[in-house]
Amino acid sequence: MTSGSPSTEEHVVLLAETGAAIGVAPKRTVHTQDTPLHLGFSCYLFDAAGRLLLSRRALSKATWPGVWTNSFCGHPARDEDLALAVRRRALQELGAEIDAVQEVLPDFRYRAVDASGVVENEICPVFTAVLVGELDPAAEEVSQWQWADPESVQRAAAETPFAFSPWMVEQLPELKAAGWGVPG
Repeated sequence: MTSGSPSTEEHVVLLAETGAAIGVAPKRTVHTQDTPLHLGFSCYLFDAAGRLLLSRRALSKATWPGVWTNSFCGHPARDEDLALAVRRRALQELGAEIDAVQEVLPDFRYRAVDASGVVENEICPVFTAVLVGELDPAAEEVSQWQWADPESVQRAAAETPFAFSPWMVEQLPELKAAGWGVPG
């Protein structure tokens, strides 16, 4: 249904309050001031040294432009396995091959409103993964990126939450409590 390619319109999976899938809608129509609950995911990417990749959202993004956030996020297609969606999105957004993909926070949910009034309203399982090879981020997705110590990132987000995406600020304490979900 969605590959994220230019010839295929991307859709999101709409959810009932229980988390059950109830349909799909074009992504371009969903993120508004009255965003329906839908399925997303977040991923925190680590390198071989245990550093965490932070990305700064492109200034052209419709929501939270220019905000520092987790490594990458996305929406699975209808009937798409979440781990496969994470791998697909890593390639699309970061030009990255990843390994050791694991779901760390399966029940994460948030609702946030950005400065323009656009709402994010997601059940958003959180994954971790390890980078294989190099990064080649897509300019329409990522304006900057930085590898950082996970503990330093957690402290920075706690002390200056306004500088980071609201979902990352909420996810980091839970991710830290889960041992960062880093293999080995």
